[in-house]
Amino acid sequence: MFAGVAGASASADGSASDPVSNVAPAGSVQAMAKMSHSAAKAELDAAGIGISSSGGCSDRQTPTCTSLEQVNSASIAGAKTLKSASGCGLTVTGGTEVGHASGTYSHYNGYKLDFSMSSCLTNYITGNFTSIGGSKWEAPSGNVYFNESNHWDVTFYNSGS
Repeated sequence: MFAGVAGASASADGSASDPVSNVAPAGSVQAMAKMSHSAAKAELDAAGIGISSSGGCSDRQTPTCTSLEQVNSASIAGAKTLKSASGCGLTVTGGTEVGHASGTYSHYNGYKLDFSMSSCLTNYITGNFTSIGGSKWEAPSGNVYFNESNHWDVTFYNSGS
């Protein structure tokens, strides 16, 4: 689930930092309420959004698990908005577990979710959002989508898609 980022540096805990994801678009960040894994999973299940873990687990302290513990409610709402707007099947493959790049707007802090790559999702993102260089697209909401070749890494600054 960890994907290296060009220009990333290691932090004291051994994770990489991603300076690009630490800057939010002006006026785009909502106050964030945290959710338990079970509450977040229940919302995703109800919306028809799957969760997959390479380790078959949800322990936040295990990098091969997919945890939603302490995810921002806006990230879950954003995932639901994305599914509704795109009409695509979505599967979360990365959440708040350790092993991702660190920083303010990080996976661990509840701002990011990884989604399985699909042609439906790729076509929706690249056809509806603005390219901001490299493999990144920005939605009108300010949320940022990064094509990491084997999954979409999404930073949810708010509950929009």
